[in-house]
Amino acid sequence: MPSVQAGPRSRDPRPEEDAVPPDLELSLPARAENVAVVRHVLGGLADACNVPDQTLADIKLAVTEACTNVVVHAYPDGEGIMGVTASVGADVVELVVFDDGRGIIPRTDSPGLGLGLPLIATLAQSLELGAANGHGAEVRMAFRLGADVEETAA
Repeated sequence: MPSVQAGPRSRDPRPEEDAVPPDLELSLPARAENVAVVRHVLGGLADACNVPDQTLADIKLAVTEACTNVVVHAYPDGEGIMGVTASVGADVVELVVFDDGRGIIPRTDSPGLGLGLPLIATLAQSLELGAANGHGAEVRMAFRLGADVEETAA
């Protein structure tokens, strides 16, 4: 069963001095059906925080791509965890999608076209890729809120 938690994770990929509890934390089995769960929960958070519709659409698409990468690539020998955190500030939404899998490595046998990360980079204000605590993969993305977003969406 999926878990939704508020507060710090036991394995927070951020440096301790920067660790602020996220507004939302999800830890789900890395299965295709849970990508829809993540999208649904982010929609609820966005509604509660008055995130503009276009920004929410960009967030959902980017997070769907990142979560799908976890499902398809992170655990080739079995199932593992797909984690998502979200923090909503006055002018930005920051999201992290992470796993404890094999990390971001090139695959010649990849079932995808390799377009997910470039798409995320196009949608997000910023994108950072890395490993959380030296293992797994972590995709950090930020989306701007406020007048600039609302004006471009109009």
